[in-house]
Amino acid sequence: MRKTIIYFGLTILLAGIFWPWLAKLPIGRLPGDIVINRPGLKMFIPITTMLLVSVVVSIFFWIFRK
Repeated sequence: MRKTIIYFGLTILLAGIFWPWLAKLPIGRLPGDIVINRPGLKMFIPITTMLLVSVVVSIFFWIFRK
């Protein structure tokens, strides 16, 4: 359990360090992401982004499970 928490913390640290470059990726602005922008209401539903992240995380865990 300790190793998992350490790896999770390192991942967050690396994401923070590389944030200026990660923010330029089109993640969150993919086709299929729904944006509702009306006066007094702004709603963002990242359906395609959630599917993409889910596939990447599943592949990552599948590779390191072995």
